[in-house]
Amino acid sequence: MPASILIVEDEPAIAEIISVNARHAGYLPVLAFTVYQAKQVVAEVLPDIIVLDWMLPDASGMSFLRDLRSDVRTRDLPVIMLTARGEEYDRVAGLEAGADDYVSKPFSPKELLARVKAVLRGRAPELTDDPVCVNGLRLDPATRRVVGTLNGTEVPLQLGPTDFKLLHFFLTHPERVHSRTSVVDNVWGDHVFVEERTVDVHIKRLRSALRPVEGGSMIETVRGAGYRLATSKTGSAGVAKAA
Repeated sequence: MPASILIVEDEPAIAEIISVNARHAGYLPVLAFTVYQAKQVVAEVLPDIIVLDWMLPDASGMSFLRDLRSDVRTRDLPVIMLTARGEEYDRVAGLEAGADDYVSKPFSPKELLARVKAVLRGRAPELTDDPVCVNGLRLDPATRRVVGTLNGTEVPLQLGPTDFKLLHFFLTHPERVHSRTSVVDNVWGDHVFVEERTVDVHIKRLRSALRPVEGGSMIETVRGAGYRLATSKTGSAGVAKAA
């Protein structure tokens, strides 16, 4: 599924230019012309990134950004400020308020989308099309292929759509412990109700899919915490062996 961009911009022509270019670049654009509309979108479904104008008719983009950063649900949501205010003081103020990047008007749509990709690569690498390789296991989002190695031989692996997303998430966040809730939010989305037991079922299925290249043990169960993709060959204390 393409990464979604919430474009909060009150000038229809600028919003449309960003939207058209975003769609051509493979993103899913969603438009909001006021802070009120943006809050409604965010309350319903979290976008993957927000392009946020500073000056909006009902409230400032800066105040909306502060609200996002103060809410545990949205505090890690990537935000790029887009504004005609290009003075150094304004750029510093935007970054200190929690913006991930700052683009001044007039701007190049291609440059803006390049910055979107760069921010996603840093904050949410599982949303990019960059291939990722860990311990000889290579996943290519663009071709939807997963290839492992066994005794020096490449072995194509077959994964369903959800298991592919699950593996992509773990490969782009190795060695971190992820709770079941975190896995649900990042793989299924926070707007979808998925029982935590469902995560366990998919983990078991993913481990089975990785066994032909002896990769099933890469995904470790961390007792009382969740799951972790290990890049080392040996387990850690407090970690249950993969079943």
